[in-house]
This record gives sequence, structure tokens and C-alpha cells, in this order.
Amino acid sequence: MYLIAGLGNPGTRYARNRHNVGFRCLRRLAKAHDLEFRGRKRARIARGTIAGRPVLLARPRTFMNESGRAIAPLVRFHKVPLDHLLVIYDDMDLPLGTLRIRPKGGSGGHRGMQSIIDALGSRDFPRLRIGIGRPPEGVDPADYVLQDFSPEEEAVVEEVLERAVAAVETWLAEGIDEAMSRFNSDRER
Repeated sequence: MYLIAGLGNPGTRYARNRHNVGFRCLRRLAKAHDLEFRGRKRARIARGTIAGRPVLLARPRTFMNESGRAIAPLVRFHKVPLDHLLVIYDDMDLPLGTLRIRPKGGSGGHRGMQSIIDALGSRDFPRLRIGIGRPPEGVDPADYVLQDFSPEEEAVVEEVLERAVAAVETWLAEGIDEAMSRFNSDRER
């Protein structure tokens, strides 16, 4: 079993926020493979097969900073090996339109990722970071991630989400090394 978790905040108020690109990526992946999310107590789950692999797609119903409360129980209940867990989330340290997939690492200050690392007791699981860029001078980072993308930025977001879905599909079909080779580059390449 593979578990792919997209991070974000629940509710329509946050749907288009920078912090919710993980949710948006997962919705797009589910739609591409005709998978439907169903309600759960701590996460909305879609179950199916992608690239010949059994998958669970999970969107936590907890707020971002408590993502570990939703993801860790799924990992344990479904006995998902940590190298079969992929977490998709926003990253301010990457320029808008950039992807980075890695086999493991720290939280980089992302509280949703830190929550998952703490709940699992490990940082040894793959992650796909989607660049949202740095906030403008004078804008608090906590406020920035809760802002919607501008119309101009949305065009870039739509394109990077397409590449993010392809990166997930590559990870499932061909492994982390191939996904890193193909997708760890700036969007101009």
C-alpha cells in the first residue's frame, strides 16, 4: 500500500490559499485516476490504483499544524512502510512554479511537516515540495501562506500542479530516483 498525503487547511475559506497546494495536487491526482474522496473522521480518503500500485490518497481534516494527527494513524493502521508514504506540501523557500521531491529530510520550518515527523517519530519518508515563493517585504509569512494566489500566479500554479501529478505518477511507477531526476528542476527547464 502507498499513502499519498496532500497538506492544507480544511474548509472553503482556505481552498485557494498558498498553504493548500498539497490539497489541490491531490484533488487533481484523484480526478486524473477517477478516484473519489470519502469522509473520514481525521482525513478524507480516496482509495484505488495508480501505476499498478494500490494507493490511499489522504487530505487531513485537521488544520495544517496538526497534520500528524491525521497521517500517522493511517500509516499505522494500513501498515504503510515509510518509503511508501509521500507528503505533498507548499514551500516558501522554493520559487513559485518549482518542484522538489526528496526521499527524506527535515521539516524546513513547515509546521505541518514537523507535526507528521513528530507523530511518526521519523523524518525518513518521501516528500514533494511545491514552491510558493517568499512573501513580499513586510508581509508576515504566516499571513502570506493564508493568502490566495494572484490571477497571474494562478497560471503558474496550474502548470506546476500538472507537473506535480506527473511527479507522483513517476514516483509510483519508476521510483524516487527517476522522479527526482525528471522533476527536481526549475520550471523554465
